[in-house]
Amino acid sequence: MKNKKVLFLTQAAMIAAIYVVLTIIFRPFSFGEIQVRIAEALTILPVFTPAAIPGLFIGCLIGNLLGGSVLWDVIFGSFATLIGALFTYLLRNRSKYLAPLPPILANTVIVPFVLYYAYGVNLPIPLMMLTVGIGEVISCGVLGMIVYTGLRKSRLFQ
Repeated sequence: MKNKKVLFLTQAAMIAAIYVVLTIIFRPFSFGEIQVRIAEALTILPVFTPAAIPGLFIGCLIGNLLGGSVLWDVIFGSFATLIGALFTYLLRNRSKYLAPLPPILANTVIVPFVLYYAYGVNLPIPLMMLTVGIGEVISCGVLGMIVYTGLRKSRLFQ
């Protein structure tokens, strides 16, 4: 039992750390109304381990804090990632193509409101849903499925 807890905490911490590093390294396009947050490719990980749920949430929270986000972005942006991770975990036994949908949808719906109300971005919310959604499709859908394929072939989580 103790080893499972240690493994869970270690996986969550590593996922959080990788998320933070990717967010900060790719900072120029991790934030804003047109963004492709490379770290969001990790939102596929709840398919492999439930430790990814807190790992992604904490990683997003810290990444947003270190990236200079306002409080509302730290809260609601991290919440969007948490929702995406939770629902990805719930869909883990369904088609692999459904796995990236929860984080894409959560961020597409939540982030534009954060941009509009917290940052005062004066663009129509539907337009920002489109731009954020496209970025999420690239990061979660395309890059996330590359991560999925690599991990599935490696059998790292089996």
